[in-house]
Amino acid sequence: MVGPTRPQIVLFGSSVVQMCYNVGGWGAILADLYARKADVVLRGYSGWNTRMALQILDKVFPKDEATQPSLVILYFGGNDATNPHPSGLGTHVPLPEFLENMKKMILHIKNLSDKTRIICLTSPPINEKQIHAIFGDALSDQARTKEGCRIYSEALAELCQELDVVPINLWTAIQQKDDWADTCFIDGIHLSAEGSKIVVGEILKVLKKVDWEPSLYWLSMESEFPEDSPYYVVGPDGKNTFNVSTHICTWQREWLNI
Repeated sequence: MVGPTRPQIVLFGSSVVQMCYNVGGWGAILADLYARKADVVLRGYSGWNTRMALQILDKVFPKDEATQPSLVILYFGGNDATNPHPSGLGTHVPLPEFLENMKKMILHIKNLSDKTRIICLTSPPINEKQIHAIFGDALSDQARTKEGCRIYSEALAELCQELDVVPINLWTAIQQKDDWADTCFIDGIHLSAEGSKIVVGEILKVLKKVDWEPSLYWLSMESEFPEDSPYYVVGPDGKNTFNVSTHICTWQREWLNI
């Protein structure tokens, strides 16, 4: 551990989370925006479904820790929604079990502390043609389909409403972009930089809108060590230094008007 202690934002999920620190990835963008404000912690596990996540839930989120996350962004469902493999092996989890598994995870995280918030990301759509072009028939006996993602996405959104948890319906949000199928994925499944921008935008909209105390919206949070100092760069007047602790970089400006 290093100090000072900052609010912690944990990204927990499968490959959509594990790969989110790629160049232009949604996790990398969040980490940049929250620099000096919160620690964005990655707990992504490629290939995992909700059965696997439940097995390690207490290790990722131990209840007896003195400091608990301020926000958990939770994503599972894409692997659960794949078609069942004839052998009975594989990532498929039937919808009722998937929802029960998600409910257990959500309740566990909600009970970590009174200040631990949750945002659930639903399964995004997929580009089946792109998947086939890249993987061929390798996954045909356990294929994921756009329709399957829709079913699991809508069911999770309904569960979140029942549990008073904020859902972000990526299946709907990504398809608001006209050319989503051609621009939002690197392989038909995992998000490109364009797809990641949609995810970040939706997360920031939620954090700006919700009435959470303290606020977790990046522009509402104080930067760490915000004090003026005579050791900062000298300003144009030649007499005062320029405090850069709240400086918005040029590449961050697109996120100012969410």
